[in-house]
Amino acid sequence: MKLTIESVSKQYNRRVWGLRDFSLEIGPGVLGLLGPNGAGKTTLMRILATVTRPTEGRVTWNGVDIAKSPDTLRSELGYLPQDFGVYPNLNAMEFLEYLAALKGLSGRPARLRIEELLEVVNLADVRKRPLGGYSGGMKQRIGIAQALLNDPKLLIVDEPTAGLDPEERVRFRNLLSEISGQRVVILSTHIVSDAEAAATEMAVISHGRLVTHATPEALLESVEGKVWEWVIPSSQLSTVKESFLISGTTHRADGLHLRVVDNEPPEKDSRPVPPTLEDAYLRCISTHRQGMTV
Repeated sequence: MKLTIESVSKQYNRRVWGLRDFSLEIGPGVLGLLGPNGAGKTTLMRILATVTRPTEGRVTWNGVDIAKSPDTLRSELGYLPQDFGVYPNLNAMEFLEYLAALKGLSGRPARLRIEELLEVVNLADVRKRPLGGYSGGMKQRIGIAQALLNDPKLLIVDEPTAGLDPEERVRFRNLLSEISGQRVVILSTHIVSDAEAAATEMAVISHGRLVTHATPEALLESVEGKVWEWVIPSSQLSTVKESFLISGTTHRADGLHLRVVDNEPPEKDSRPVPPTLEDAYLRCISTHRQGMTV
């Protein structure tokens, strides 16, 4: 299984590009697609899900151009868009049965699959409640269930943990890790911890361009020895932010503890600390932005 993105660009009008010359090759496992809001993640997800076509370039699934032969991919695709809607008068069983039928599943196999997925997303006890009475997090879990109905070979989830409480987010991360072995999973998110918990590879996108594609270990290595803890008075924070990349702040009795990402220590009394993926991600985004403004 292989999804190949070749020099894909998407233009919305003469001045606005959602993607520019984006290339990436993705195999089995979980790819965490990280980027700030507005970076182009959803545009890319919609192209990969055959909802829209690229302006330039192409995407192939196992060597087949998905723009020319979309049904080749659609039969093996599970997709949870960022803005997932439901039919409020249907209950969970009715809704999933309807979508299963659209995907060519029916009868006893469909019912068994639906029962299994409702247990997985922790909604079995409310299967008969109309979806209009579900919370935002419950609707998101129904979205996850529908994306898995046809046991897809390619699973695309766009900001899937929006609206989920911490326990539900952990459950969803574990689910992605469990199902990723023999399929391609793309997790698009701006939350580094979501990608960190499940992804075997990471791609960082900014302003519609691929910034880096690497394993979590390689990203961490890129900032090894470049993260510092520095204690300052709280009153100095705004001034310090003008000169340094700050990846975290913690208030303590002796002052404000900063995490600073920089090649050199910001002050003599600062000390090196182990890097996190949040540090590496923020450095990637900051470096890319600086390059664009030079």
